[in-house]
Amino acid sequence: MNIAQALDPVVTLKTYFPDVIQEVIEFRDEVTIVIDSEQIVRVMQFLRDTTGLIYNFLSDISAVDYYPDYGHRPGRFAVAYHLYSLLYNRRLRIKAYVQEESPSLPTIIQIWPAANWLEREIMDMMGIIFEGHPDPRRLLMPDDWNGHPHRRDYPLGYETIQFSFNVEEIMKHKVKGQK
Repeated sequence: MNIAQALDPVVTLKTYFPDVIQEVIEFRDEVTIVIDSEQIVRVMQFLRDTTGLIYNFLSDISAVDYYPDYGHRPGRFAVAYHLYSLLYNRRLRIKAYVQEESPSLPTIIQIWPAANWLEREIMDMMGIIFEGHPDPRRLLMPDDWNGHPHRRDYPLGYETIQFSFNVEEIMKHKVKGQK
């Protein structure tokens, strides 16, 4: 069996998509390629199907909210696609930024069906819409829930923890609530 020579994903993407790559970040032997968010489907299809790359496993999709200090980034939110090539035993992260006003990206379910649940989780917790998603229902929160809990500006609404120095203040509220 002949296995094609592994290609460098950065060089290959720069060759075939010169206007799509916005930044390449290499840190501790991990490569992150920041791309134009509107080209996500084309780039993902290319990475999965191109001989020498064959990133055939979508291991995760994550999202980050850079609020309140995101002025030096292209957008408030970033969505990172974590890919793995089973053939070449290599990992790659593709990152796309989306704007604060109506954050959205095209869905990649047609490339990796497993993206269904991952995209739904991001829709539910971060409020980033995946255009063309076949089932955009909330996944973790109730249907009538307002807001997106993983956003950094989401109100916490927590209860103060009881310590030895604030026992009297905490007990005052607990006793008041029991009456």
